[in-house]
Order: sequence, then C-alpha cells, then structure tokens
Amino acid sequence: MAQEKLFQVAAKALIVNPDGKVLVLREPAERNLGSQHGLYGLAGGRMGMNESFDQALHREVLEETGLKVDILYPIYVGEWTPVIMGCPCHIVALFNICRATTTKVKLSQEHDDYQWIEKKDVARFDFMQPDDRVIARYFEWRNKGLPKT
Repeated sequence: MAQEKLFQVAAKALIVNPDGKVLVLREPAERNLGSQHGLYGLAGGRMGMNESFDQALHREVLEETGLKVDILYPIYVGEWTPVIMGCPCHIVALFNICRATTTKVKLSQEHDDYQWIEKKDVARFDFMQPDDRVIARYFEWRNKGLPKT
C-alpha cells in the first residue's frame, strides 16, 4: 500500500530591495534533503500549526535571511510533490512580493549563498521549480510597468 502524502501549505517571498533587485538563496549541495540541493530559490517555508500566513512568511524570511519585509501582494500559487527525508509530501505555496527595507542578508544554515539579481542575471542561475516561474513572472510584470514596489 502506498504511503499517504503529507499535505502542507508554504508561505514564500519574492523579496525586492529598494533598487528593484530580487533576492535568491542557494540550497547547499551537501544538504541533500531532496532534489533541490545546489539550486537557487526564494525565501520561505511551510506554515506551522495555528500560525497565520503573514506570521509564517515573516518568520521564515527572518530565519532564512535576517530581513524584515513588508508583504505587498500575491504573485503566484504553486504546488509540488517532493519526498522530504523519505516522506512523500504535497506542498501548496502562496508566493508574495515583499519589500525589503535593507539589503543586509544574514543567511541561516538552510542556505549557503545569496544574490540580489535583476532580469539580465536570471540566465546565470539554476533555479528550483516553481520559483523560476515566479521570478520570470515578476520581471514580466515589471516590464509592463507593474507592480509598484
């Protein structure tokens, strides 16, 4: 009999600095908790029980980056079905554009590198999915004059 999947909701942040650059974080290659090791992605993580979405997003961003952010508005809803430490999961993530008030990042042990990128930098990075689509959507919106951050 197949193992039942654990369903979780994640709060994810596309963090934009005052210069309009987006913060991306790299999962360490040696972490190897799934298939995302060595790839860049956005800050955020799974919500805790009895935790509001905003609380979870602020907590995850602060834990992973040391940044405080203003949550602006949603940009993407994604889902994936990873196996995390042997447990099959179904994760639905709500991605929100967030404004950083500083660019002084202090990484946690969950990541080993960060970069502030602009559209011309995207092709230089290997991104996890669906974070790659979120970043592409953001820069597409910016090209159209939306959104205002």
